[in-house]
Amino acid sequence: MELTGSIGMKGGFQFRYQNLIGEGRVTVKALKDLQPAMEQAVVAVRKIRVEGFSKAHLSKDGTPEHVYFPRQAYLEQGNPNDEESIERLEKLGAAWKDSVDAAVFIGIGGSYLGDKVIFDLATKPYWNQLPKKERNGYPQIYFAGNNVDGTALQGIMRTLTLQAQHVKHPLHIQLVPISKSGTTMEPLTSFAALLSYMESHPEWFTVDVTAVTGLDEDASLLYRLAKENNWPAFSIPEGIGGRFCILSNPGLLMCAALGYDIRSLLEGAREMSELCLATEGADNPALLNASLKYLAAEKLGADIEVLMGYGDALQCLGAWYVQLLAESLGKRTDRNGKTVYYGRTPVVAVGTTDMHSMTQQHQDGKRNKVIQFLEVEKPAEPIIVKNPFPQEKAFALYADKEMNVLLKAALTANETALTEDGRLNARYVLPELAPRYVGQLLMFLMYSIAYEGELADVDAYDQPGVEAYKRIMKAELAKG
Repeated sequence: MELTGSIGMKGGFQFRYQNLIGEGRVTVKALKDLQPAMEQAVVAVRKIRVEGFSKAHLSKDGTPEHVYFPRQAYLEQGNPNDEESIERLEKLGAAWKDSVDAAVFIGIGGSYLGDKVIFDLATKPYWNQLPKKERNGYPQIYFAGNNVDGTALQGIMRTLTLQAQHVKHPLHIQLVPISKSGTTMEPLTSFAALLSYMESHPEWFTVDVTAVTGLDEDASLLYRLAKENNWPAFSIPEGIGGRFCILSNPGLLMCAALGYDIRSLLEGAREMSELCLATEGADNPALLNASLKYLAAEKLGADIEVLMGYGDALQCLGAWYVQLLAESLGKRTDRNGKTVYYGRTPVVAVGTTDMHSMTQQHQDGKRNKVIQFLEVEKPAEPIIVKNPFPQEKAFALYADKEMNVLLKAALTANETALTEDGRLNARYVLPELAPRYVGQLLMFLMYSIAYEGELADVDAYDQPGVEAYKRIMKAELAKG
């Protein structure tokens, strides 16, 4: 096993892992000892790709359930995405451009976080405040249904109402409820409140609905309503759990609404998938990532994992990853029913913001953390710092420097300080926030979780802990 300290795709995503290996870190011997399990993990994930099933994974009703997350990258009939489904999304984006004033995406969990990731990476800052020309004709975007928060919902209603009153004509609003069952409490209640409000004020709104749900009238209330009301409906594909759905209809519909290049996003995901499926050991970036963190947890007690993106636009990507890791790997039992209490606590951080708070804990606190930095090499908006006060020495340190240079200096300083103290850290690097590289990163993280599930022998695709509270809550609400 040849360890070079960095691996990735030529001209694309890079995983720099040198600060996870060595004395006081994960040893080369530990990796070599794990190699048989790593080889088994590769075989298991390849089998998932081909057969669509994972060992011992069952649906909520106890029957075998497909696992299709690797197939999202491949446009083939019977996969979560095919040529027809992508063309339909592209037509929707073209239809909404210039005609829709605002779209409200109404979902929770992966149905919210995936969309928010795409929104943050695809748009300019303060998107909703920009004139429509600056948005290239694409709609404003709002989010609802990601919490039971009436105050936040009223804020959306008031904001859109004030806009309509200002322009003195009804706004064209698209409501996009996202729920596989169509009965999830948070999106269902928010959708009902928004639709009722907007339909009761035709002087301010014309409202249409585009549903994203399971396409089964018996299983999905939302799909039945779509059929009854002639709303367009997009599927939440079978075999795609919410935390993996960013690369299928729930996430790709957001891409369409913003003119984000769906095909390039999936191309990048496909490139990473091909690399992971074709390679083993230290040549497989996702397998190596999973193995190093598995060993850091099991051998060194590193039970906290921090994803620290450098740039505001990367914060929600960290939140999306929190769900991906927590729901996939936080398991009471292994796949043989043995109690193991497996998993790490994932944490979101933002550089440089959290260097003034959380870094104190990372640098001096317990040695139970892996810090993962996410760097974007080329900024979307380069800005040079000017010095309006040349007589002040404090400004001289930063004058005439590009802000991205300052950002990289802060990242490198943080990384160096942690490394010099023997703290576990790694760096993920994207050349820029182009759809292709984003697709590579997203699929890298999904495969990393899949491989670690195999190494730990836990079901990375169920969520029994989430279902436990849902049963209790529904019983309480049914009491009236």
